Amino acid sequence: MLIDVHTHTPRHREQPQEESSSSFSAIWRPGQRIPTDFTWADYLEALEPVDRAIVFNIAADPRGGRIDGSGIEQLMYEARQVNDDTAAFVRAYPNKLIGFLSVHPHDPGVLEEIERATQDLGLRGIKLGPNYQNFDPLGPEAFRVYRRAEELGLPILLHQGTSPVQFADLDYAHPRHIDRVAMAFPSLKIILAHMGHPWQADCCMVIRKHPNVYADISAQFYRSWSYYNALRLATEWGVLDKLLFGSDYPFATPRETLDALYRVNDVIEGTKLPPVPIRELERIAQRDSLALLGLE
Repeated sequence: MLIDVHTHTPRHREQPQEESSSSFSAIWRPGQRIPTDFTWADYLEALEPVDRAIVFNIAADPRGGRIDGSGIEQLMYEARQVNDDTAAFVRAYPNKLIGFLSVHPHDPGVLEEIERATQDLGLRGIKLGPNYQNFDPLGPEAFRVYRRAEELGLPILLHQGTSPVQFADLDYAHPRHIDRVAMAFPSLKIILAHMGHPWQADCCMVIRKHPNVYADISAQFYRSWSYYNALRLATEWGVLDKLLFGSDYPFATPRETLDALYRVNDVIEGTKLPPVPIRELERIAQRDSLALLGLE
């Protein structure tokens, strides 16, 4: 079974009547045009190799924020609408999709929206992006969300690592901060997106230390040397079993993510550098992430 823990909800149920040339900035993935108006059908076609997928978008900052033209605003909008859109998509394909809600910790109604999204909409986890949403992951507002998630048994997937978005604070997305979160909430299941790239070593230290913390491998294979090093770090620190398969669709498809996973050792061909064991790569692809996250 192939489970993708990191995909984004399409904004469009059907193809917009007026064809758009809008796309995410090339800084997201050099050499690739990634349309912002991807549809339910586009998603389902791309996710065809996947048996189950976690899907979400990100709640915008209710205090307002600066836009830099990267396209991130296509995945970030008002929390209630974000959650309604994800829930509608999941209801249409319940055997394939598991929806995560998103909230902003500084929203005065954040706890009420968590209740609505879980009880009324059936969403089963939380997606947060501290750098994109411009909140301190160690602040009291964020801790209020973590506490409620732990009480409700909701796993949290956090964007971690770099971003091309000009006004996204890099420090807010450093995996070292999650060490303190995991200590404060030892029963809260946490996924660190993208292995915290380029801070994969720090990510490995956090997931090694905390049994409740995992990382996904999404959006890394575009940088083959960095990706190889990330998986070698995980090998040497004994945390390959804490890595979950994820694509970050629409920025990459599950198929190309899977192909790249099995080709991660290509970059060292002809050298004496140690490979990532192929059996461990197979285990990442076959891992029952839903069971680990309590979502079965």
